[in-house]
Amino acid sequence: MDMIRPVSDLRNNFADISRIVHETGEPVFLTKNGYGNMVVLSMEAYQNKQFDSEIYDRLLEAECEAKLTNKRYSSKEVLASMLEKLGETI
Repeated sequence: MDMIRPVSDLRNNFADISRIVHETGEPVFLTKNGYGNMVVLSMEAYQNKQFDSEIYDRLLEAECEAKLTNKRYSSKEVLASMLEKLGETI
């Protein structure tokens, strides 16, 4: 369930909001005059969301690339290529 609080709570109850975002890993939505104004999120949760977003973007890019070519690689080929780049062999 979304945690929604007035923006004045950021000033008046900062420690409580900080505790909530760190313990739950979920955002706190702040309102001003009854309308959404901003979101507070812990640094760790923000970085995780950024990472997830980057992965999603790369998967989307890979799907688009896959539509442009018929070339496919087996898992063995992919693993061999990765190990080769790392300087190892199977």
